[in-house]
Amino acid sequence: MRVLVTGATGYVGGRLIPRLLERGHAVRVLVRDPRRIGGRPWADEVEVVTGNLLDARSIQRALDGVDAAYYLVHSMGATGDFAELDRKAATIFATQAHTLDHVIYLGGLLPQGANVSAHLNSRAEVGAILRGYCKVTEFRAGPVIGSGSASFEMVRYLTERLPIMVAPRWILNEVQPVAIRDVLSYLIAALERGPLGVVDIGSDRLTFKQMMQEYAAVRGLHRIIIPVPVP
Repeated sequence: MRVLVTGATGYVGGRLIPRLLERGHAVRVLVRDPRRIGGRPWADEVEVVTGNLLDARSIQRALDGVDAAYYLVHSMGATGDFAELDRKAATIFATQAHTLDHVIYLGGLLPQGANVSAHLNSRAEVGAILRGYCKVTEFRAGPVIGSGSASFEMVRYLTERLPIMVAPRWILNEVQPVAIRDVLSYLIAALERGPLGVVDIGSDRLTFKQMMQEYAAVRGLHRIIIPVPVP
């Protein structure tokens, strides 16, 4: 199958591509700067289209002749109107991708009965935009855990460095982490099965405090974590 991967320079996209190649798929990537993938071991095995998701013409070039596409991008900025940029990019992409057999999107798991962050809201909006135009599988994932992932590296850094941690109340927030290897398996299985709609993926509920305690136990570290009622 001919597949486009957006977000190839990101944590998930960069790990998905070699899995796709191993399974015999022809992979094309859309990147702003091809130099950013130059050091990847798979760089010479993919077709590269230079462009960005706010440019309809580059999206047209990237989608030409492909059967399916992965949408693995979202804004992480804390300043500016990142949500508007996410909406604009998703709309431009979706209007060009509506003839594809399948678009696979990795969004965020929405907590029930809790305030939803602006970033999670934005990811949900992107999913709705894609579903409005395309045949979609939308995986809603909790924090992705694996060496190099933002969530795991935060847990590792804090737990390794601080024997006694006075932590803000967010450390008691419940999340449903999911291993990167499981995320990759789901993404590939969806490609080979066809559109599945919206699918929540994640493990049992854990607080960040529990995740740190589990990491400490595996590493043989004694850590004291004291939550305090501040944001």
